[in-house]
Amino acid sequence: MAGSGSPSLSNGTPLVGVLALQGDFREHLALLHSLGADAIAVRRPEDLARVQGLVIPGGESSVMDKLSRLFGMAEPLREAVASGLPMFGTCAGLIMLADTVRDAIEGQQTLGGFDIAVRRNAFGSQTASFEVDLDIPELGESPVHAVFIRAPVVESTGDGVTVLSALDDGRIVAVQQGNLLGTAFHPEITGETRFHEYFLESVRARS
Repeated sequence: MAGSGSPSLSNGTPLVGVLALQGDFREHLALLHSLGADAIAVRRPEDLARVQGLVIPGGESSVMDKLSRLFGMAEPLREAVASGLPMFGTCAGLIMLADTVRDAIEGQQTLGGFDIAVRRNAFGSQTASFEVDLDIPELGESPVHAVFIRAPVVESTGDGVTVLSALDDGRIVAVQQGNLLGTAFHPEITGETRFHEYFLESVRARS
């Protein structure tokens, strides 16, 4: 299965991928590289088979879904989730990993694996974007500055899901379940590195 037994590089550093079919994958790659990670763009099943962790970026979840099926990536990605490959989804990436999308467009599919139900564009259009500081104890005492752009929210979670953060009104915006990590916001565009560091720790722990 994808990610199972994938070799790390000669220096012992795991190779991490960013799904690069659509969305802001370049920002994730730049941030991972700034943290000293070995990271590559993943566009084909053979790319996925090389990596020991995968980031699914923000973008348009319905387009990402269509492209993943068009380029033969959907089933390998589902197999990778099932195999325990660490994955981190931001915004559209969180939608892609959710088991249920409550306002999906007709025919939209997800990779699944995350026992959550999400709602797309829960805060309205891009003009309704906003920023807020979030307390996330797992990442330390100082708050995380989060940017929400046409963001989803997690409306329900299964028993195995840990809620990492919610807004003051209770809407859930960061979750974790086993090998899966997800945020409704975009840490890659604010200079916030702690989510990516947290994800890289999970990749190293499994390698």
